[in-house]
Amino acid sequence: MFAVWSGINESSHQITTIESLLEKDSIDRQSVLAKQSDYGSAAYYSFHLTYSTPSAFAFSAMGQRDIYPWKHRVRMLAIEGQIYETDAGNPELSFLGRFDFAFLVSVLMPLFVIFLLHDLRSAEREAGRYDLLVTTAGRQQSLWIARAFILCSTLGVALLIPLIISALITQVSLVSMSQIVLVVIGHLIFWALLAFVFSASKLAIKQSSAQIASVLLSIWLVVTVLVPVVSDLAIDEMVHSPSGGDIVLTQREAVNDAWDLPFAATWDEFLKVHPQWKDNTEMSSQFEWKWYYAFQQVGDQKANSLSQAYRSATLEKDRLAGLFAFVSPPMLTQRLMSSIAETDTLAAMRYEQKVRDYHQALRLFYYPLLFTESDFDLDEMSELPQFSNF
Repeated sequence: MFAVWSGINESSHQITTIESLLEKDSIDRQSVLAKQSDYGSAAYYSFHLTYSTPSAFAFSAMGQRDIYPWKHRVRMLAIEGQIYETDAGNPELSFLGRFDFAFLVSVLMPLFVIFLLHDLRSAEREAGRYDLLVTTAGRQQSLWIARAFILCSTLGVALLIPLIISALITQVSLVSMSQIVLVVIGHLIFWALLAFVFSASKLAIKQSSAQIASVLLSIWLVVTVLVPVVSDLAIDEMVHSPSGGDIVLTQREAVNDAWDLPFAATWDEFLKVHPQWKDNTEMSSQFEWKWYYAFQQVGDQKANSLSQAYRSATLEKDRLAGLFAFVSPPMLTQRLMSSIAETDTLAAMRYEQKVRDYHQALRLFYYPLLFTESDFDLDEMSELPQFSNF
């Protein structure tokens, strides 16, 4: 229950934060625009909130929302620096993960199963009742299977009832709910079979309950902790990627250098992407807004190869992590739940692409106004692109 409540609380907090910021964002932008007299200043001083609203089922698995940003305030400056300059999170907390339902199911539920089933047979041996139970039982295996089924079913029901009730309240789709339930049941069955089969093996016959529990806990430790840690280190060695800091530095150096370069150096690069403005690059002073925003875009163009490499590396790392997850059921469970809840790496990348698309729409809105040197009209600003449409 606490795991579900914790997830709902965090999801609600994010939704409330977004709603509050949206209201303030609109008021702030209207106030700023009312004070401007040209489109260049309007673009420079206006911020635009972008956000990724958590899905209805995000409470069950917050996933990568603790690692990747889910909100930005962007403006018409170079976009790369705005995307990768984010608040630094706590790496220790990010590694441990949030205590949500996915953490409960993937990490803690196996411990509950081990606790319930490790002494299924050994406890009876130690109490001297094993031979009597086997003799009086019609079918020996049916006795142990029935016990294991009752114990695991009780655990499964205890886990799923709070989830299902919360999912109904938050109006989660039946498909998503069914998928999560199947993932939980599948993970429960895996650990139940593992504990049941090992406790019935010839190796376990001569072991005490404590020894059986130690073996099962060792398996849990390997697949829950060691495999994810080792796979993460291996993936970092296998996939080389520029850092967000490298991208920001490259973009900012290009922007800063533009102040000292001839105007033509900026226009040559800019016109490679926007040749339609080749007849509107004449400068009548040492500073014009169209030139300023042109070299902001050139800064993005200079950093584009690094940015593309970073995004490709992120997707490749995620793909490899998915392969490693097949040898770590807890890791696989978390990934599946995050995917269903739309809080995985792919969801974060989709949000980032929306931010880029929106920023590009802002440029396409302002460029005609800047390059044709149109007189400022506040009514024209009502046509500003809205992130909610992306």
